[in-house]
Amino acid sequence: MIVLTTRIQDVIQPEVFTEYSIQRTMALSALIQSGIAQNTPEFDALASGPNTLINMPYWDDLTGDPEVMDDHGETTPGKIKANKDVARKMAWVKSYGANALSAMLSGDDPMKAIADLFSAYWDRQYQEMLLSILDGVFASPNMGEKIHDISTETGGKEFINGRSFIDATQKMGDAKDLLTGVMMHSAVEADLAKNDLIEYIQDSKGSTRIPYFMNKRVIVDDAMAFDTTTGAGVAYLFGEGAIAWGNGSHPDIQQTEVVRKGLSLAGEDVLVNRRLPLLHPRGVKWTEASVADTFPTFTELEDGDNWSRVYEPKAIRIVKFQFKINA
Repeated sequence: MIVLTTRIQDVIQPEVFTEYSIQRTMALSALIQSGIAQNTPEFDALASGPNTLINMPYWDDLTGDPEVMDDHGETTPGKIKANKDVARKMAWVKSYGANALSAMLSGDDPMKAIADLFSAYWDRQYQEMLLSILDGVFASPNMGEKIHDISTETGGKEFINGRSFIDATQKMGDAKDLLTGVMMHSAVEADLAKNDLIEYIQDSKGSTRIPYFMNKRVIVDDAMAFDTTTGAGVAYLFGEGAIAWGNGSHPDIQQTEVVRKGLSLAGEDVLVNRRLPLLHPRGVKWTEASVADTFPTFTELEDGDNWSRVYEPKAIRIVKFQFKINA
């Protein structure tokens, strides 16, 4: 008698799962919901294209004073200069497996749980990728103008509050109104809430409270730097679309793959998920100064030598704010 057993391959269709997982990740992402990161078909296409480096040429703004008009002589034409931003493609893979005995003894389906949780996993990983990228960006020698550091001040001037936050936004000059969000550690959010500086607004479904500080949406992530001993912390201020986000694909790379390990004594299923993301801070080019292999690691993303500002400072919609909390 032939016994037919339902396997994970039978319930997870790779193409359908990949599309669902990516859509679910985007829906979960506070970066996308806040507008800080923007996903567009253009960047999906760039992330799916050839090469690991993506050149994005642009024209510098026009400069120079106008000439006084006269009834003789000629005007002296100026030049418009071309420049380029450069983004770096990344490639990641993660797999989880479950032995058939674990399903039998637990009375549940561990592989179904893995499939359901993969989207939330990638959402957390993308936020960690972004933080590694920002560490590298602000370690770049020409990004100092975008850092507001009061952490070494004394006499109360070192604390985050409404006044010091406004000073941080001033790093954007007359473009400061472009800033729409701020990312911080939960301890920093809690300190601001204690001082009645956080406003919580219910989402449209009434199920989630969204925090705002100085009219900026707050993204809370405990991967943000915070020293529990000194109270020193870091916040990133963002403008809408500061981060370009692309989800790449390639016909030769299976983004979702189910592997059956038949030699396992009880049998084992492994669900493999591959991602080809593009996360790029607009206006800060990737230099490829220090990359050992085909794709950069988290450590290499954090290397300031791999980043260089190409836009004028206030055109880059990110500010790093270093401070202490008054706990």
